[in-house]
Amino acid sequence: MDDLILFWHRRDLRHTDNVGLAAARQRSQKVVGVFCLDPSILQRDDVAPVRVTYMMGCLKALQEQYAKAGSQLLILKANPSTGLVKLAIALKTKAVFWNKDVEPYSRERDRTVASGLRERGIEVVTFWDQILHEPKALTTGAGNPYTVYGPFWRNWSGRQKSDPMAPLQNAIGLSELEQDTAKQAGAIALPSAKDLGFVWTNALVLEPGEIAAKERLENFCDRAISDYSEQRDLPANHGTSQLSAALKFGAIGVRTVWAATLEVEQHVRSDEARNGIRVWQQELAWREFYQHALYAFPELAEGPYRAPFKDFPWENNEDHFQAWCEGRTGYPIVDAAMRQMNEAGWMHNRCRMIVASFLTKDLIINWQLGEKYFMQRLIDGDLSANNGGWQWSASSGMDPKPLRIFNPASQAKKFDPEAEYIRHWLPELRSVDTVDLVSGNLNSVDRDRANYPAPIVDHNQQQRRFKELYRRQKAGE
Repeated sequence: MDDLILFWHRRDLRHTDNVGLAAARQRSQKVVGVFCLDPSILQRDDVAPVRVTYMMGCLKALQEQYAKAGSQLLILKANPSTGLVKLAIALKTKAVFWNKDVEPYSRERDRTVASGLRERGIEVVTFWDQILHEPKALTTGAGNPYTVYGPFWRNWSGRQKSDPMAPLQNAIGLSELEQDTAKQAGAIALPSAKDLGFVWTNALVLEPGEIAAKERLENFCDRAISDYSEQRDLPANHGTSQLSAALKFGAIGVRTVWAATLEVEQHVRSDEARNGIRVWQQELAWREFYQHALYAFPELAEGPYRAPFKDFPWENNEDHFQAWCEGRTGYPIVDAAMRQMNEAGWMHNRCRMIVASFLTKDLIINWQLGEKYFMQRLIDGDLSANNGGWQWSASSGMDPKPLRIFNPASQAKKFDPEAEYIRHWLPELRSVDTVDLVSGNLNSVDRDRANYPAPIVDHNQQQRRFKELYRRQKAGE
């Protein structure tokens, strides 16, 4: 009879194209999944209810897939270093397999879990799954981690990518006696997000689970990917894949996503379509660049990469920060974007850059406050991508252009010229002239009628102020 292998799911909530799970099934037919609801994560103050709701939906879908394959996905509500080890011992598990992570907490947790298992004679087998190339295999000519995206992309894009992995099939689960043993060791029924204290009542931008993620990918590749280069920056359009949450939780495998882009590439005939595909592939590379960066420089999770920002004189006006959070800065494109995030749990990527620039360069507020607020609200909140994006916008990260400042009016004029996006998320301003909405120059009558605030700062003045603060900081004055 095959030995029992536990597969510990974390950011890979799927049964298809899962490197570690496929290897576990190859080793033994008796493969059982386990997921730990880790209090150390759930009790943090930057966990978004919408994100937990999506995650629990993915777990429900994954349990169904395990059942179809003939096995089970067990749920624990415990610290993995105790709960997972206790379960593995109780079930007389031969080995525990899992896929690695790049985040500092996860890496330390995994070392502790691995040590606990090995001390008890249980084998530990780990893999890279959420990225196409593991960090130590992709370095500069000098053997160092990449800190600039351009060279990273050239190396990354020129390398052969692995094919998608086989799904879990014809597995053997726990016997009734073993299921009772698992319950005694802490296995519980899958709770709801509400059971865990997280309430999200609005619709999700993406239905949870692997099937929904694959359908979204297929629809995107059928239509929007060819026009991605043209449409991706227009927040009023549906020009992006909206797969970020699925990739964050691993509801879809990155090899599956990459293979889909190659499939589309083979059938397009125009240079414009090929360019659209390539630009989206570059976005996948950006995602991986930030993951590699966090792996190589775990201190990024705690602060800025660039020296001048380690003690930057942020002003951190609390009233201004609250106005930014609530979407009442008096800048329509900024406020529309913040309303979208607060109401939908998601924000268009172009708008993420706009609001991040506004917080750091106009309001002169520490990017880490914005980074945390995003994590408290986003369905796709992911440490490496969120941190990388915020440090890019704040000019504190790995970016050779240290002072990129977005003008809200210029951004709106270029990317929301008819104010469709602004009107959708700021319905009180629907009757205002388009030119005024895009420029942000609303007259007092329109503002009063809509109960909409005047701009809380002057962009041009604040831009000059930020530049001077940065000059002094860099000069050590």
